[in-house]
Amino acid sequence: MIQLQDLYKIYRNGNQEIRALNGVSLEIAEGEFVAIMGTSGSGKSTMMNIIGCLDRPSEGHYLLDGLDITNYLDDDLARVRNRKLGFVFQSFNLLARTSAVANVELPLIYASVKPAERRRRATLALERVGLGQRLDHKPNELSGGQQQRVSIARAIVTEPRLLLADEPTGALDSRTTEEIMDLFLDLNAGGMTVVMVTHEPDVAQYAKRIVRFRDGQILSDEINPAPRGKGESVAS
Repeated sequence: MIQLQDLYKIYRNGNQEIRALNGVSLEIAEGEFVAIMGTSGSGKSTMMNIIGCLDRPSEGHYLLDGLDITNYLDDDLARVRNRKLGFVFQSFNLLARTSAVANVELPLIYASVKPAERRRRATLALERVGLGQRLDHKPNELSGGQQQRVSIARAIVTEPRLLLADEPTGALDSRTTEEIMDLFLDLNAGGMTVVMVTHEPDVAQYAKRIVRFRDGQILSDEINPAPRGKGESVAS
């Protein structure tokens, strides 16, 4: 599904050159659950932004489903994001004065889905993440874990093939983290490809494959021999 070929991302500040990515090549197959790890400044978030069509590499190629989208125009990249990708962030990024179901409807508005169909699909997505009884609740009426479930429902309402999660449990306690990771396992078991950035080793253990970054390069890329399953505590 994902092919990164000799990617470089170079930022320049006057005469100074910063290589956020330095010749990264990586392939991720459809249906995988991959954790990306690394310290701040390692390049993991830069790579996630490129995979998510939020940024472009300075050099190299990015192929998604066999299509080289490296030089797509902004409008074309926006269409790829809306049709193929779902995003989950640490900070939830929900509209504060808007109900859960209206938050989930947002990607469908951009996709020009009619109101009745938007509401139907958003309701189903919230039911899928266990919030069928919280449709009209605003974010300040929900716990942190419930807010993250709303953001996951929003990410999957367009039925993407690829889910990108950037520190999705960073603001959650251990019990809620387990619940959110169980949900990711369910989505992956249903065929969705999941790529997750995390700095937490216990959370990374849910993934079937762990890729570690350092100084803009891949330090290691290993299959997880014993990924954590549903219901297993992050402290176990």
